[in-house]
Amino acid sequence: MPLPLHDDDRFHEECGVFGVWNGSDAAALTALGLHSLQHRGQEASGIVSLDEEGVFHAHKGLGLVGDIFGDAKVMAGLPGRAAVGHNRYATTGETALRNVQPLFADFEFGGFAVAHNGNLTNAAQLKRALVRRGCLFQSTTDSEVFVHLIAISLYSTVEDRLIDALKQVQGAYSLVALHNGALIGARDPLGVRPLVLGRLGQGWILASETCALDIVGAEFVRDVDAGEIVVIDDQGIRSLKPFGPAQDRFCIFEYIYFARPDSVVEGTPVYETRKRIGAELARESNVPADLVVPVPDSGVPAAMGYASEAGIPFELGIIRNHYVGRTFIEPTDQIRHLGVKLKHSANRAMIEGKRVILVDDSIVRGTTSKKIVEMVRQAGAAEVHMRISSPPTTHSCYYGIDTPERSKLLAAQHDVAEMAKLIGVDSLAFISLDGLYRALGRPGRDAANPGYCDACFTGDYAIPLTDRAENEPARPTLVQALAR
Repeated sequence: MPLPLHDDDRFHEECGVFGVWNGSDAAALTALGLHSLQHRGQEASGIVSLDEEGVFHAHKGLGLVGDIFGDAKVMAGLPGRAAVGHNRYATTGETALRNVQPLFADFEFGGFAVAHNGNLTNAAQLKRALVRRGCLFQSTTDSEVFVHLIAISLYSTVEDRLIDALKQVQGAYSLVALHNGALIGARDPLGVRPLVLGRLGQGWILASETCALDIVGAEFVRDVDAGEIVVIDDQGIRSLKPFGPAQDRFCIFEYIYFARPDSVVEGTPVYETRKRIGAELARESNVPADLVVPVPDSGVPAAMGYASEAGIPFELGIIRNHYVGRTFIEPTDQIRHLGVKLKHSANRAMIEGKRVILVDDSIVRGTTSKKIVEMVRQAGAAEVHMRISSPPTTHSCYYGIDTPERSKLLAAQHDVAEMAKLIGVDSLAFISLDGLYRALGRPGRDAANPGYCDACFTGDYAIPLTDRAENEPARPTLVQALAR
């Protein structure tokens, strides 16, 4: 099978979750919601519905939402007024149908389906303990740990079993779950991953982002709080907060890249936030130029903010082809080299002879940035400067974002001057960490209480990396080190 043409020089979206309770044609609503959350995962999608007789129905597939749920016969096989759905991009486990969520199990209390966005940092440790107890895992995804922890719990109610499970896991999670009596939503105690609550007529919606509420015509009610469990049934909504107080650590990269621009995240419109980030970037590192050009699509709002603040014209000097998916020919080395040109084209008439500022959201390995700079230079740009609307990414994420190992992150291996030389720009600058926080309405980063998870920039991991620590070689003692 032909492989994707890109070289994975991007942070990959996490996952998207969606749930409906008491909604007419719940599966269709869920498919629409997942379609609006497609940016959070394009690898696979699944829906589990619950019909009026208490019977669960499921359909899953590899690929995009429209391809999997565009068939009327498929949707007819998902009856009911309650459903949960999931878009997947793998952060753990291989690409296989058995790893596609929602995961479903039959317990003594009935059926239970769960969809998870995030990543558990002690899943391997828990899995070993569960296997020793006789649990049989059917997938390689960390999310299945939830299912087995619920299964072995000695508590009687579904809610207490779920709380029991959540108190044993470490990591980041927003999840939606469905059983015969209720729809449940939960966020980890630090609120790293997003989850919102909406109202649709007499029904309720849970979703990763507000854009998924908009597409089904639901009214935004509120964010699910960090460490909160919401239980939605025919009597209404109950809020449970079984964890002790903790400092919020919402993922700061949601504002920079992951969330859709038309979403409102933690009370803040993403589009306006990205423009403010761009404006702050211009205040910190402006350079004389003729044009500000975004690297589409994620760089567009920040570039608009930069151009406005700097007083430099904003132009679409790079045009993106939105219809590039898998290759239609075998991806030889020569074709792979042309991959960026299939996705992005330089607007020569606009940039030839001009001093260009390229604005992008991040630099990961740097390979795509280098190719885009080469493309702009070949189109005749007189100068090429690059401005990045995030601080240098120096550390990997272990909380639900698929990032390379630190050794493959360009900013972890080189300083800014070296990076500029490697990608071929006349100058390179990133927004400062304090500047990013100022764009989010704070005076700067408070090291004692950042308010966000920014570990990819700082290495400040607020949640223990248990599995990773177990796999790292033991550090030598002082005596051993001195003896070397």
